Amino acid sequence: MSKEIDRNRSLEELEGSRWPDPLEDSTGLVKAVHRLRRRPIGSLEVEELSRLITQDVGLPWLMPLALGILRETAPNQAAGGFYDDDLLWSVLTRKSSLWEAMPESARELREILAVLTDLSSYLQPEADAFLASAPK
Repeated sequence: MSKEIDRNRSLEELEGSRWPDPLEDSTGLVKAVHRLRRRPIGSLEVEELSRLITQDVGLPWLMPLALGILRETAPNQAAGGFYDDDLLWSVLTRKSSLWEAMPESARELREILAVLTDLSSYLQPEADAFLASAPK
C-alpha cells in the first residue's frame, strides 16, 4: 500500500460524500451498505469488508485492508488452517478495470495467490481468470 489510510475514518469521510438515507422499503443489503459506509473502516469485520467490496463500494480504501487480511492469513491456508474464501472471492471477482487502476494491489494479490496451495473448486476458476487478465 503506497499511502497510509486513516482507519478511524468512515468511507463517507474518506470519500467526502454522504449518501442520502436509504428509502424505507430498501432491501436489507442496501440498508446495510449505507450503515457500513458510516462506520470507521478499521472497525469493519471481515464479512462487512467482503459485503462492501462485492458491492464495489469504497474500493480504493477497502481493497488495501482486504489484501492485508488475505496476506496475513494466506500462510495459514497452506498450513491447513482457517482461510476466508468469501473475502478472497470478493476481491478476485472485481472488474479488470479496478486492477488496471490499482496495479500495486493487483501485484499484491498475485503474490498472495502464489502462497495459496489448495483453493476450493469455486475459487480456482476466479483465481485463474484474475491471473490471466490482471496487470503484472
